[in-house]
Amino acid sequence: MSSPTLTRRGLLAAATGAAVLPFTRYAAFAATPVSLQLSWLHSVQFAGSYLAQKNGWWQDAGLDVSLLQGGPNAPVEPPVVSGTALVGISAADYTAAAVAQGAKFKIIGVAMQKNPFAIASLADNPVATPADLEGRKIGMALANTPVLQALCTLNDIDFDAIQIVPTQYSAQPLVSGEVDCLLCWETDLPVAMAINGIDAQTMLMADHGYAVHSQTYIATQDSLRDRRAELVALMSGEARGWDAYRGDTDAAAELTVQMFPDAGLDLPTQKLQAERQVPLMFSDQTDRYGFGWFSDDSVQANIETLALLGREVTPQLWDRSILEEVHG
Repeated sequence: MSSPTLTRRGLLAAATGAAVLPFTRYAAFAATPVSLQLSWLHSVQFAGSYLAQKNGWWQDAGLDVSLLQGGPNAPVEPPVVSGTALVGISAADYTAAAVAQGAKFKIIGVAMQKNPFAIASLADNPVATPADLEGRKIGMALANTPVLQALCTLNDIDFDAIQIVPTQYSAQPLVSGEVDCLLCWETDLPVAMAINGIDAQTMLMADHGYAVHSQTYIATQDSLRDRRAELVALMSGEARGWDAYRGDTDAAAELTVQMFPDAGLDLPTQKLQAERQVPLMFSDQTDRYGFGWFSDDSVQANIETLALLGREVTPQLWDRSILEEVHG
């Protein structure tokens, strides 16, 4: 499947990538240098990592972590395979595709407990349930057709009763009335509309059976065998960073804009995105077991949804052992 997030982010990004800034705190001891490969351009989407770096929590754990920016020309998987990055931030469908091609990856943590794909509509013509899609025009990238097909299959919706209108990744076709709804991420086009005073609503696909783990942490099987202490230290810092993020999303957004002044980031937009990420990233399960946790039930739901996307995987794609050490 083609990359839905490339479509989403590539057209949304307002600036070219900013270089990683040297915010690592120097410690008296020699820390082990490792890299974390981000999945896209710098933004509040990765603010928990920025907090871990800025506050020296990785240094406290014995690591000197570099954050490698992603982007359209910086895929996540190759640096992890080559060892340039110890861990990469990906998604279950991308990891499944890489494994099908022979990569020896494991998903070792799940940042987004709910997949961020959503159907956005205007308040005066809402799409509140999957059944509301029938007879409507939906604006989307054709590459995301399997995603919409999966949602329809999961909810017994007649896919042929929906008119797909190929659109650029923008809210304009919805606002102008060209389409009735948009397939997008909960944290971008709906945020952009809210910032511009447009009364819109979203139907989160995860609330209707679409289970694909997003913003996942991947590592190689070799690293799980040979570099466990480093993986535990890195994920411990991530957990501290994201817990701090949850405690003050505005401060996390402010830090993001401060760290990357050339990234074209708008502070009000970053603050609203940070706020809207919280219910996607935290749940009763993470409250009980810790940041990044995933259950056997969620793995099974992912296996079923991935099968609808043409990806056959087994529970062995996921490995919870690092999180078990992190959270005790």
